[in-house]
Amino acid sequence: MSTSTFADLGLPTSLVRVLTDAGITIPTPIQAATLPDSLAGRDVLGRGRTGSGKTYAFALPVVTRLAAEPRRTAARRPRALVLAPTRELATQIAVALTPLAHAAGLSVRTVFGGVGQGPQVTALRNGVDILVACPGRLEDLIGQGHCNLSDVEITVLDEADHMADLGFLPAVRRLLDQTPKGGQRLLFSATLDNAIDVLVRRFLAKPVVHEADSVQSPVAAMEHHVLHVDSTRRMPVLVDLASAPGRTVVFTRTKHRAKQLARQLNASGIPSVDLHGNLSQGARTRNMDAFHSGVATTLVATDIAARGIHVDDVALVVHADPPAEHKAYLHRSGRTARAGAAGTVITLMTDEQVRDVRALTRAAGIRPTTTKVDSVSHPVLRELAPGERSAPGGLVLKSSDEQPSGRGQGGGGSRRRSSGGGRGGQGSNRSGGKAGQGAKRSGGKPAQAGAGNGSGRGRGSSRRRTASGGGSHSAASFSSGRR
Repeated sequence: MSTSTFADLGLPTSLVRVLTDAGITIPTPIQAATLPDSLAGRDVLGRGRTGSGKTYAFALPVVTRLAAEPRRTAARRPRALVLAPTRELATQIAVALTPLAHAAGLSVRTVFGGVGQGPQVTALRNGVDILVACPGRLEDLIGQGHCNLSDVEITVLDEADHMADLGFLPAVRRLLDQTPKGGQRLLFSATLDNAIDVLVRRFLAKPVVHEADSVQSPVAAMEHHVLHVDSTRRMPVLVDLASAPGRTVVFTRTKHRAKQLARQLNASGIPSVDLHGNLSQGARTRNMDAFHSGVATTLVATDIAARGIHVDDVALVVHADPPAEHKAYLHRSGRTARAGAAGTVITLMTDEQVRDVRALTRAAGIRPTTTKVDSVSHPVLRELAPGERSAPGGLVLKSSDEQPSGRGQGGGGSRRRSSGGGRGGQGSNRSGGKAGQGAKRSGGKPAQAGAGNGSGRGRGSSRRRTASGGGSHSAASFSSGRR
């Protein structure tokens, strides 16, 4: 289906205005495909790659349909339920939903573990229109009598395949059994496999199926490269890539490895934070705030961050440890080249990993460019991550919760900001394909924009903003880690 605006799809003017104010004017393919059916109240099964715009594809019809029949929400009985596999994704969904809901006079609340349940219980008691929840905590609250799903009019399953991967399907089935059979159900997933088919057959009534893109290679604008390195060169190469201007996400296989690499990068002067399952919710939030704001320019993560985590203008994803299977590769890689932007994905491959990486990329349906790199002076590093290298000083990871603070850990003095020196004219393309995209960096808040024009692979303005200490107050305390 082809359309030019959200208004053409039948969205209310108030929601179109919210989207316009956020700089969102053209529906993505998954949004254009699914909105007519979901707005009409049909059950929808939507598949789109990570970064394709699935959140708005379900957020817009949920808000529109609830607002069309306004009523007072009963205590402990939400009107809409959105199930998400991780706390980070639940939080991100709520961030996207809240401005839309407020414009329609609706309330949004998140429910997940890792934090005290007191505020969640109070919010449910006061009445919540749209509940965004992780299955485990929601089942706990229902068991304690704090929540009842019998008034749910619309149920959304986001990242359904990831729910299956994490073993949440039994809990999801129990929760869906508690929602009214006649309610609308929307299921969105990056892949549609046998596990998802079980949910579809049991809970969706005559669903309309929309598949907006290929299940394999995520986007044409994403460049895939494999750097064949000796095991002793892997860390120096990683430090070089991360010291280029802009945001970098580095993926590892284990929590210990994520913690270790973050410490090594900080010791090399690269302001870095980590994200993995051993962190408390408070530490996860602080670290993501630091990365959003630009206080940290590198995020080192396990696969917990491969789904649903969105940060504007991540131009480089590095698989420091190649993942075990191709779906994880595609979801990790989807942290860059989101919503029409371009990006670069690099896999570091040692001699022992050659066979596994070849099988991985073949299964993912991509043909990466492979380069043998024997030193950090190899020209391919500047080609893939253009711009002046600098190490302004790391952040101090002072506890098991990995909260960055305190004095910088080395690195080189003051940073000369550079808008990059990469391939000519590539910056505007890599930073979103349009001039001024750099103004949306660090959480997508144009008012906090840096002065740069995003040249040099679109990575310069993000690092320039870091020096100003812009961003949320919760991340501001991390800036003292710079020298």
